Amino acid sequence: MASRRANHEGSLYQRSSDARWIGAVRLGRGPDGRAVRKYVSGTSRSEVAKKLKVLQRQFDDGQLPRDFHVTLSTLFERWFEDVMRHQVEANTLNNYRSIVRHHIVPALGNVLIVNLNANDVDRLLSLKRDSGLATSTVRRIRTVLAQCLQQGIRWGLLFRNVATLSRAPKSSRAEGRTLTPDEARRFLAAIEGHRHEALFALMLCTGLRRGEALGLMWKDLDRDAGVIRVARQLKREGGRLITTDTKTFRSRRAINLPAPMLSTMLAHERRQSLERAQSAERWSDTGFIFTNTRGTPIDPRNFYREFRLICDAASLGHWHPHELRHSAASLMLAQGVKLHVVSQVLGHSSIRMTSDVYGHLLEPDREEAASAMGALLWSNEPGASK
Repeated sequence: MASRRANHEGSLYQRSSDARWIGAVRLGRGPDGRAVRKYVSGTSRSEVAKKLKVLQRQFDDGQLPRDFHVTLSTLFERWFEDVMRHQVEANTLNNYRSIVRHHIVPALGNVLIVNLNANDVDRLLSLKRDSGLATSTVRRIRTVLAQCLQQGIRWGLLFRNVATLSRAPKSSRAEGRTLTPDEARRFLAAIEGHRHEALFALMLCTGLRRGEALGLMWKDLDRDAGVIRVARQLKREGGRLITTDTKTFRSRRAINLPAPMLSTMLAHERRQSLERAQSAERWSDTGFIFTNTRGTPIDPRNFYREFRLICDAASLGHWHPHELRHSAASLMLAQGVKLHVVSQVLGHSSIRMTSDVYGHLLEPDREEAASAMGALLWSNEPGASK
């Protein structure tokens, strides 16, 4: 006679094909109302019975997920709908969706999240690197996956985040190009008299991001103090131009303008006032510092086209507007401006970020520090320690 099953042993039987013992225990019900069963196996009945008891105890103590039928694709859908669309801007959400749709779901979308392991993630990242994707894109794939799985843990669907157990691709930060002092002066000469001279000059001397510069309003300029306050950014979203908060909290900042730059800004203001008077009813008084001929904000795409034309006129070749920001930082550091000040002017989230990007430009400062310590500690002058 078969022995009676003890409490919490679940279903036990011996498989005829290989004589292994198989056990199954019911761990609640899934979203569809059907029973959720978990299976274990072993070489003896007692071994399997012990495994079933451990499973049941872990489930009762809340140490096992209560839904074993959620696929990674389903988890992403829930995450986007119930969390992310309330947490991030539309552009960021669309970017996340694109990463998931093109890179994660095709490879892992049908995998049950409880069966997902670090090897699956490492294999995915390796395939993406081999396909030629940039390291930054592959790292973003891993980051998005990790954030989603972390939400699964908060919901009690998972108890470990296998994406964080995977190995992130080694990041190789490429140094951004910067204008030399001579090239910068050629750029300024090329924009002299241009309708947007003040805009391009401001970006070069302050390192403003394109959206920050285009989002400036006249109320942000303190003419007496010569200070411009950065409080918003202009961008295209959903086919229309909108203003949003700056990229980070530290991006909200005040920047002192060089005297020539302030003069250029005031000349721009006089030119804009003349345009407003000449346009009469066709002018929209939006309050933006940099506008098109109707007074409305400048489309970032039009800005980019104008920038390329100016670079061609200055015989500089092909440059991206963001490289004005790199140029501003590099030129400030070359003039001896301290790293923490450059970080504040750029609106970086931390001085470490500034150091990571521009630390290679600080070699003269490091040499100066070495010379100073050498003079202090090894000087043979009277009164020095020996």
